Amino acid sequence: MKGIEIIAFDADDTLWDNEPLFKEVEKEFCNILADYGDTAEISSALFDVEMQNMECYGYGAKAFTLSLIETAIKVSRHKISPEKIERIILMGKSLLDMPIQLLDGVEKTLEQLNRNYKLVVATKGDLLDQQRKLDRSGLGSYFDHVEIMADKTEKEYQKLISSLNVLPENVLMAGNSLKSDIYPALAVGMYVAYVPYHTMWKHELADENVKNERFFKVETFSQLVNLL
Repeated sequence: MKGIEIIAFDADDTLWDNEPLFKEVEKEFCNILADYGDTAEISSALFDVEMQNMECYGYGAKAFTLSLIETAIKVSRHKISPEKIERIILMGKSLLDMPIQLLDGVEKTLEQLNRNYKLVVATKGDLLDQQRKLDRSGLGSYFDHVEIMADKTEKEYQKLISSLNVLPENVLMAGNSLKSDIYPALAVGMYVAYVPYHTMWKHELADENVKNERFFKVETFSQLVNLL
């Protein structure tokens, strides 16, 4: 990887905690709807609604909140009270102001890498929400460019490479999702560093049997320094 000039980083669950906060809201949501099904049934119904809404809503807390409300109405057969709908809305809003907990070694590692590489945020989700999380994280000064995508596809990575005016083999993409951060980046010719996170949204699960000379796996974020 001697030709690496730019390192692009996923944000949620790569730079800071995200999925556990969504899981906590989902747990509370299942408790609110306990009269209409058990936790497994409610969670399954929610996931189905999220997948149906993906094309319209995309990713993020706002999309999640709309799917929570729709699921509540659906599984309760329109019997859920306005008071419980209000609780669900407030739960969703709480995600928009969730505390930013940086993962171990993130800031120190960015500080080290920033000395020799151009650093970029390449994440997906709601534009305003993701930008606000980056602002609250205090990490903004380490990055030369921020790219917030509606989804992480080969097309979006190609657009990123074009906007950075660089060859794909000069870019390393680092992230925790094989589906979103690794496979599409590999497909367009980028190097990738897989940084596993302890939990993963079901939609992001993918085969971990990656065989590619441009694929590298590190156990912690800090190991990116040694990798490079």
